[in-house]
Amino acid sequence: MPITRSGEQFASLPSGIDICHETFGDAGDPPILLIMGLGGPMGWWPDDFCELLAERGLFVIRFDQRDTGRSTKLRQHRIGKVEIVRAFAGLGAEAPYSLADLADDAFGLLDHLDIPVAHVAGVSKGGMIAQTMAITNPSRVLSLTSIMSSTGKRSVGWQNPKAIPAMLGSAGRTRDAYVARTLRTQAVIGSSSFPTDLDRATARAVETYDRGWIASGVGRHMLAVLTQDDRTEQLQQLDLPTTVIHGLADPLVNKSGGRATAAAIPDAELVEIAGMGHDLPVQLYPTFIQAIVETVDRAVSRR
Repeated sequence: MPITRSGEQFASLPSGIDICHETFGDAGDPPILLIMGLGGPMGWWPDDFCELLAERGLFVIRFDQRDTGRSTKLRQHRIGKVEIVRAFAGLGAEAPYSLADLADDAFGLLDHLDIPVAHVAGVSKGGMIAQTMAITNPSRVLSLTSIMSSTGKRSVGWQNPKAIPAMLGSAGRTRDAYVARTLRTQAVIGSSSFPTDLDRATARAVETYDRGWIASGVGRHMLAVLTQDDRTEQLQQLDLPTTVIHGLADPLVNKSGGRATAAAIPDAELVEIAGMGHDLPVQLYPTFIQAIVETVDRAVSRR
């Protein structure tokens, strides 16, 4: 039987932010909110990934965060490379919004969908947001899957210097330039042991650009990450089923970030994957799906 799919919908939040979102599966199943990383619209959680989760009995929610896809863009907040470099160096910078604001957006979307509690999974910056949700409103987060993310502590989860130019380089002003730059970045931070098909990677880049990619939005996301607080002590207070997944070949968020996250959260399970970089290779979908489902099942068994 085909998976029920809502198509793109919009939630107007009290904050004035409009969030574009989509659901897969039966609304009566346990809900799982998928949160993507830096600059990533909801399409970075691919259709087939969402459908596989729905087939496992989950009501899947993906969404464009503010400044991505078709959600609200905060163009009035201009970000230059000077601010990014200062923040990266720890010299101080003021971000237009924080990870806590992005967590509030996620809770606002759940409110719009009339979902009081949900399981949450996040990738990279999305993992940081998912952690923040569990910290700030633990009664609403049933389980946590944190993928290729970190705790906010600067001494863990660092970037390989080779990855920094790829992240800060110009994406150009045209679709072709953006696609070319995306493919170059993928070659630097992706999983060389689990290569992504070129046609698939190109199609995703085209979709990302056409749905509303803006460079300034990536800059604002980056500042939110670079100005985040260390969550280690708060993570130690969590009491929910948690799985931490990290690639041992991740050049963008060193494996120490995943290990620190798993060490901080009581009874968290750590899944480390040899040869995995900073992406979600289709070859590893069974691993990701199984880890998420098992985490949800652990939460269900506790209720």
